[in-house]
Amino acid sequence: MRLDYQGPSPELIGFLLLPRFSMMAFFSAVEPLRIANRIAGRPLFDWLLISEDGEPVTASSGMTLLADQSINEIHHLPSLAVCSGFRPEATISRGLLAWLHRLDQSGCSLGGLDTGCFLLAAAGLLKGERVTLHWESLPAFRERFPGISTSDELFELGQRRFSCAGGAAAMDMVLEIIARRHGSRLAIDVSEQLIHARIRTRSDQQRMSLAQRLGTHKRPMVEAVALMERHLETPLSLAEIARRSHVSPRQLQRLFEQELQDTPRDYYLKLRLARAERLLGETDLDIFSIALACGFSSSSSFSRAFRSHYDLSPRQVRQ
Repeated sequence: MRLDYQGPSPELIGFLLLPRFSMMAFFSAVEPLRIANRIAGRPLFDWLLISEDGEPVTASSGMTLLADQSINEIHHLPSLAVCSGFRPEATISRGLLAWLHRLDQSGCSLGGLDTGCFLLAAAGLLKGERVTLHWESLPAFRERFPGISTSDELFELGQRRFSCAGGAAAMDMVLEIIARRHGSRLAIDVSEQLIHARIRTRSDQQRMSLAQRLGTHKRPMVEAVALMERHLETPLSLAEIARRSHVSPRQLQRLFEQELQDTPRDYYLKLRLARAERLLGETDLDIFSIALACGFSSSSSFSRAFRSHYDLSPRQVRQ
Protein backbone atom coordinates (compact mmCIF):
# COMPACT_ATOMS: atom_id res chain seq x y z
CA MET A 1 0.00 0.00 0.00
CA ARG A 2 1.48 3.24 -1.15
CA LEU A 3 2.45 6.05 1.17
CA ASP A 4 2.78 8.46 -1.78
CA TYR A 5 -0.28 7.60 -3.88
CA GLN A 6 -1.16 10.45 -6.27
CA GLY A 7 -3.56 8.70 -8.64
CA PRO A 8 -7.33 8.88 -9.09
CA SER A 9 -9.71 8.18 -6.25
CA PRO A 10 -10.57 5.63 -5.01
CA GLU A 11 -7.11 4.12 -4.61
CA LEU A 12 -7.14 0.55 -5.94
CA ILE A 13 -5.38 -2.16 -3.91
CA GLY A 14 -4.95 -5.68 -5.23
CA PHE A 15 -4.97 -8.71 -2.95
CA LEU A 16 -3.32 -11.81 -4.41
CA LEU A 17 -4.94 -14.76 -2.63
CA LEU A 18 -2.82 -17.90 -2.54
CA PRO A 19 -4.03 -21.36 -1.45
CA ARG A 20 -4.29 -21.68 2.35
CA PHE A 21 -3.96 -17.91 2.81
CA SER A 22 -4.69 -16.37 6.20
CA MET A 23 -8.31 -15.21 6.22
CA MET A 24 -7.69 -13.31 9.45
CA ALA A 25 -4.88 -11.24 7.92
CA PHE A 26 -6.91 -10.57 4.76
CA PHE A 27 -10.02 -9.36 6.59
CA SER A 28 -7.89 -7.35 9.04
CA ALA A 29 -6.51 -5.45 6.04
CA VAL A 30 -9.76 -4.98 4.13
CA GLU A 31 -12.19 -4.05 6.90
CA PRO A 32 -10.39 -0.82 7.92
CA LEU A 33 -10.48 0.25 4.25
CA ARG A 34 -14.23 -0.40 4.04
CA ILE A 35 -14.93 1.48 7.27
CA ALA A 36 -12.72 4.39 6.20
CA ASN A 37 -14.84 4.75 3.06
CA ARG A 38 -18.04 4.80 5.11
CA ILE A 39 -16.83 7.30 7.69
CA ALA A 40 -15.29 9.59 5.05
CA GLY A 41 -18.57 9.56 3.11
CA ARG A 42 -16.75 8.88 -0.13
CA PRO A 43 -14.72 6.01 -1.63
CA LEU A 44 -11.11 6.49 -0.59
CA PHE A 45 -10.12 2.89 -1.32
CA ASP A 46 -11.20 0.05 -3.56
CA TRP A 47 -9.87 -3.50 -3.68
CA LEU A 48 -9.54 -6.31 -6.16
CA LEU A 49 -9.27 -10.01 -5.31
CA ILE A 50 -6.84 -11.86 -7.57
CA SER A 51 -5.95 -15.54 -7.90
CA GLU A 52 -3.38 -17.12 -10.17
CA ASP A 53 -5.99 -18.70 -12.44
CA GLY A 54 -9.03 -16.56 -11.63
CA GLU A 55 -10.68 -19.43 -9.75
CA PRO A 56 -11.91 -19.31 -6.13
CA VAL A 57 -9.24 -19.70 -3.44
CA THR A 58 -9.59 -21.66 -0.21
CA ALA A 59 -8.07 -20.19 2.94
CA SER A 60 -6.37 -22.10 5.74
CA SER A 61 -9.69 -21.97 7.61
CA GLY A 62 -11.42 -23.96 4.83
CA MET A 63 -13.46 -20.93 3.73
CA THR A 64 -13.39 -20.07 0.02
CA LEU A 65 -13.41 -16.63 -1.59
CA LEU A 66 -14.25 -15.80 -5.19
CA ALA A 67 -11.54 -14.03 -7.17
CA ASP A 68 -12.37 -11.02 -9.34
CA GLN A 69 -9.63 -11.67 -11.89
CA SER A 70 -6.64 -13.86 -12.73
CA ILE A 71 -3.07 -12.61 -12.83
CA ASN A 72 -3.15 -12.71 -16.64
CA GLU A 73 -5.88 -10.05 -16.63
CA ILE A 74 -3.93 -7.62 -14.44
CA HIS A 75 -1.18 -5.54 -16.03
CA HIS A 76 -0.93 -2.60 -13.64
CA LEU A 77 -1.89 -1.86 -10.03
CA PRO A 78 -0.89 0.94 -7.66
CA SER A 79 -0.43 -1.62 -4.85
CA LEU A 80 -0.53 -5.39 -4.41
CA ALA A 81 -0.65 -7.34 -1.14
CA VAL A 82 0.42 -10.99 -1.41
CA CYS A 83 -1.77 -12.98 1.01
CA SER A 84 -0.48 -16.40 1.99
CA GLY A 85 -0.34 -18.63 5.05
CA PHE A 86 0.98 -22.12 5.62
CA ARG A 87 3.62 -23.50 3.25
CA PRO A 88 3.91 -20.38 1.08
CA GLU A 89 6.70 -21.81 -1.07
CA ALA A 90 4.39 -24.57 -2.29
CA THR A 91 2.40 -21.90 -4.17
CA ILE A 92 5.35 -20.50 -6.14
CA SER A 93 5.26 -20.87 -9.91
CA ARG A 94 7.36 -19.36 -12.70
CA GLY A 95 4.32 -17.57 -14.11
CA LEU A 96 3.50 -16.03 -10.75
CA LEU A 97 7.06 -14.79 -10.19
CA ALA A 98 7.21 -13.35 -13.72
CA TRP A 99 3.92 -11.51 -13.12
CA LEU A 100 5.24 -10.00 -9.87
CA HIS A 101 8.29 -8.77 -11.78
CA ARG A 102 6.10 -7.12 -14.41
CA LEU A 103 4.04 -5.36 -11.76
CA ASP A 104 7.20 -4.14 -10.04
CA GLN A 105 8.53 -2.77 -13.33
CA SER A 106 5.26 -0.91 -13.87
CA GLY A 107 5.72 0.90 -10.54
CA CYS A 108 3.46 -1.22 -8.33
CA SER A 109 4.06 -1.11 -4.58
CA LEU A 110 4.41 -4.75 -3.45
CA GLY A 111 3.88 -6.18 0.00
CA GLY A 112 3.24 -9.33 1.96
CA LEU A 113 0.66 -10.21 4.60
CA ASP A 114 1.62 -12.97 7.04
CA THR A 115 4.02 -15.11 4.94
CA GLY A 116 3.54 -13.27 1.65
CA CYS A 117 7.16 -12.07 1.64
CA PHE A 118 8.28 -15.63 0.82
CA LEU A 119 7.02 -15.08 -2.73
CA LEU A 120 8.48 -11.60 -3.06
CA ALA A 121 11.84 -12.90 -1.83
CA ALA A 122 11.71 -15.88 -4.20
CA ALA A 123 11.13 -13.40 -7.02
CA GLY A 124 14.20 -11.40 -5.97
CA LEU A 125 12.11 -8.33 -5.18
CA LEU A 126 13.25 -7.66 -1.61
CA LYS A 127 16.90 -6.74 -2.11
CA GLY A 128 17.85 -3.86 0.15
CA GLU A 129 14.48 -3.99 1.93
CA ARG A 130 13.61 -4.80 5.54
CA VAL A 131 10.54 -6.96 6.03
CA THR A 132 8.61 -8.72 8.74
CA LEU A 133 6.54 -11.90 8.86
CA HIS A 134 4.55 -13.84 11.41
CA TRP A 135 6.90 -14.71 14.30
CA GLU A 136 6.40 -18.44 13.68
CA SER A 137 7.61 -18.11 10.07
CA LEU A 138 10.52 -15.72 10.64
CA PRO A 139 13.10 -18.45 11.42
CA ALA A 140 12.20 -20.33 8.24
CA PHE A 141 12.40 -17.14 6.18
CA ARG A 142 15.79 -16.24 7.65
CA GLU A 143 17.14 -19.70 6.86
CA ARG A 144 15.79 -19.59 3.31
CA PHE A 145 16.77 -15.98 2.55
CA PRO A 146 19.71 -15.05 4.80
CA GLY A 147 20.62 -12.00 2.70
CA ILE A 148 17.31 -10.21 3.34
CA SER A 149 17.00 -7.96 6.38
CA THR A 150 14.14 -8.93 8.71
CA SER A 151 12.58 -7.61 11.87
CA ASP A 152 10.11 -8.93 14.41
CA GLU A 153 8.08 -5.70 14.29
CA LEU A 154 4.32 -5.75 13.69
CA PHE A 155 4.73 -4.17 10.25
CA GLU A 156 7.23 -2.45 7.97
CA LEU A 157 6.33 0.39 5.59
CA GLY A 158 8.67 1.60 2.85
CA GLN A 159 8.29 3.60 -0.34
CA ARG A 160 7.78 0.56 -2.59
CA ARG A 161 7.47 -2.35 -0.14
CA PHE A 162 5.31 -3.15 2.86
CA SER A 163 4.88 -6.18 5.09
CA CYS A 164 3.13 -7.21 8.26
CA ALA A 165 3.12 -10.13 10.67
CA GLY A 166 -0.40 -11.16 9.71
CA GLY A 167 -3.41 -11.56 11.99
CA ALA A 168 -4.41 -8.33 13.72
CA ALA A 169 -1.09 -6.73 12.71
CA ALA A 170 -2.59 -6.18 9.24
CA MET A 171 -5.21 -3.97 10.88
CA ASP A 172 -2.55 -1.88 12.64
CA MET A 173 -0.61 -1.48 9.40
CA VAL A 174 -3.65 -0.33 7.44
CA LEU A 175 -4.67 2.05 10.23
CA GLU A 176 -1.18 3.56 10.06
CA ILE A 177 -1.55 4.01 6.30
CA ILE A 178 -4.98 5.63 6.73
CA ALA A 179 -3.51 8.00 9.35
CA ARG A 180 -0.61 9.03 7.09
CA ARG A 181 -2.75 9.45 4.01
CA HIS A 182 -6.00 10.84 5.40
CA GLY A 183 -5.25 12.01 8.95
CA SER A 184 -5.06 10.48 12.40
CA ARG A 185 -8.67 11.47 13.23
CA LEU A 186 -10.03 9.16 10.55
CA ALA A 187 -7.72 6.35 11.66
CA ILE A 188 -8.91 6.70 15.26
CA ASP A 189 -12.55 6.69 14.17
CA VAL A 190 -11.98 3.53 12.12
CA SER A 191 -10.19 1.91 15.04
CA GLU A 192 -13.11 2.64 17.37
CA GLN A 193 -15.55 1.11 14.88
CA LEU A 194 -13.41 -2.04 14.92
CA ILE A 195 -13.47 -2.11 18.76
CA HIS A 196 -9.68 -1.85 18.50
CA ALA A 197 -8.86 -0.05 21.72
CA ARG A 198 -5.33 1.02 20.80
CA ILE A 199 -3.67 1.49 17.42
CA ARG A 200 -0.38 -0.34 17.87
CA THR A 201 2.80 1.08 16.40
CA ARG A 202 5.16 -0.95 14.23
CA SER A 203 7.51 -1.44 17.20
CA ASP A 204 4.91 -3.14 19.37
CA GLN A 205 5.76 -6.77 20.05
CA GLN A 206 4.18 -9.53 17.97
CA ARG A 207 4.06 -11.93 20.90
CA MET A 208 3.11 -11.76 24.54
CA SER A 209 6.00 -11.28 26.91
CA LEU A 210 7.88 -14.47 27.68
CA ALA A 211 6.69 -14.30 31.30
CA GLN A 212 3.07 -14.24 30.11
CA ARG A 213 3.61 -17.14 27.73
CA LEU A 214 5.28 -19.23 30.41
CA GLY A 215 2.79 -18.26 33.09
CA THR A 216 5.55 -17.35 35.55
CA HIS A 217 7.44 -14.23 36.56
CA LYS A 218 10.34 -16.06 38.19
CA ARG A 219 13.30 -14.28 36.65
CA PRO A 220 15.77 -17.21 36.41
CA MET A 221 13.09 -19.28 34.69
CA VAL A 222 12.31 -16.56 32.14
CA GLU A 223 15.99 -15.86 31.51
CA ALA A 224 16.71 -19.56 30.97
CA VAL A 225 13.95 -19.99 28.37
CA ALA A 226 14.96 -16.76 26.63
CA LEU A 227 18.51 -18.13 26.31
CA MET A 228 17.17 -21.37 24.88
CA GLU A 229 15.03 -19.56 22.30
CA ARG A 230 18.02 -17.44 21.20
CA HIS A 231 20.35 -20.43 20.87
CA LEU A 232 18.50 -23.07 18.86
CA GLU A 233 21.10 -23.40 16.11
CA THR A 234 24.06 -23.62 18.49
CA PRO A 235 22.58 -24.98 21.75
CA LEU A 236 24.12 -23.96 25.03
CA SER A 237 24.94 -26.52 27.69
CA LEU A 238 22.52 -26.67 30.59
CA ALA A 239 25.36 -25.70 32.90
CA GLU A 240 25.94 -22.55 30.84
CA ILE A 241 22.22 -21.71 30.83
CA ALA A 242 22.13 -22.11 34.61
CA ARG A 243 25.22 -19.92 35.02
CA ARG A 244 23.79 -17.13 32.84
CA SER A 245 20.46 -17.37 34.70
CA HIS A 246 22.28 -17.01 38.04
CA VAL A 247 21.15 -20.33 39.49
CA SER A 248 22.76 -23.73 39.98
CA PRO A 249 21.97 -26.59 37.55
CA ARG A 250 20.00 -28.29 40.33
CA GLN A 251 17.94 -25.13 40.98
CA LEU A 252 17.28 -24.82 37.24
CA GLN A 253 16.03 -28.41 37.17
CA ARG A 254 13.65 -27.75 40.06
CA LEU A 255 12.34 -24.54 38.50
CA PHE A 256 11.47 -26.27 35.21
CA GLU A 257 9.78 -29.15 36.99
CA GLN A 258 7.77 -26.82 39.25
CA GLU A 259 6.79 -24.20 36.65
CA LEU A 260 6.64 -26.15 33.37
CA GLN A 261 6.32 -29.76 34.50
CA ASP A 262 9.28 -30.60 32.31
CA THR A 263 13.04 -30.95 32.51
CA PRO A 264 15.32 -28.28 31.05
CA ARG A 265 16.82 -30.83 28.65
CA ASP A 266 13.46 -32.02 27.32
CA TYR A 267 12.05 -28.49 27.07
CA TYR A 268 15.08 -27.30 25.10
CA LEU A 269 14.84 -30.28 22.76
CA LYS A 270 11.14 -29.59 22.13
CA LEU A 271 11.93 -25.98 21.17
CA ARG A 272 14.50 -27.17 18.63
CA LEU A 273 12.18 -29.82 17.20
CA ALA A 274 9.32 -27.32 16.92
CA ARG A 275 11.56 -25.08 14.81
CA ALA A 276 12.53 -28.09 12.69
CA GLU A 277 8.87 -28.91 12.08
CA ARG A 278 8.23 -25.37 10.85
CA LEU A 279 11.28 -25.45 8.57
CA LEU A 280 10.11 -28.76 7.10
CA GLY A 281 6.70 -27.31 6.32
CA GLU A 282 7.64 -23.83 5.16
CA THR A 283 10.94 -24.22 3.28
CA ASP A 284 12.53 -26.53 0.75
CA LEU A 285 15.75 -26.84 2.77
CA ASP A 286 17.18 -30.36 2.77
CA ILE A 287 16.99 -32.48 5.92
CA PHE A 288 20.66 -32.03 6.79
CA SER A 289 20.43 -28.23 6.56
CA ILE A 290 17.39 -28.26 8.83
CA ALA A 291 19.20 -30.52 11.28
CA LEU A 292 22.12 -28.06 11.46
CA ALA A 293 19.75 -25.08 11.79
CA CYS A 294 18.19 -26.71 14.85
CA GLY A 295 21.39 -27.68 16.63
CA PHE A 296 21.83 -31.30 15.51
CA SER A 297 25.21 -32.53 14.29
CA SER A 298 23.83 -35.08 11.81
CA SER A 299 20.71 -36.03 9.89
CA SER A 300 20.51 -39.36 11.71
CA SER A 301 20.55 -37.86 15.23
CA PHE A 302 17.97 -35.31 14.13
CA SER A 303 15.71 -37.95 12.56
CA ARG A 304 15.84 -40.16 15.67
CA ALA A 305 14.89 -37.28 17.98
CA PHE A 306 12.19 -36.08 15.59
CA ARG A 307 10.60 -39.50 15.20
CA SER A 308 10.70 -40.12 18.95
CA HIS A 309 8.80 -36.87 19.58
CA TYR A 310 6.35 -36.78 16.65
CA ASP A 311 6.02 -40.49 15.79
CA LEU A 312 6.82 -39.50 12.19
CA SER A 313 10.08 -39.09 10.33
CA PRO A 314 11.06 -35.65 8.97
CA ARG A 315 10.46 -36.93 5.42
CA GLN A 316 6.96 -38.12 6.31
CA VAL A 317 6.11 -34.71 7.79
CA ARG A 318 7.36 -32.97 4.65
CA GLN A 319 5.34 -35.29 2.40
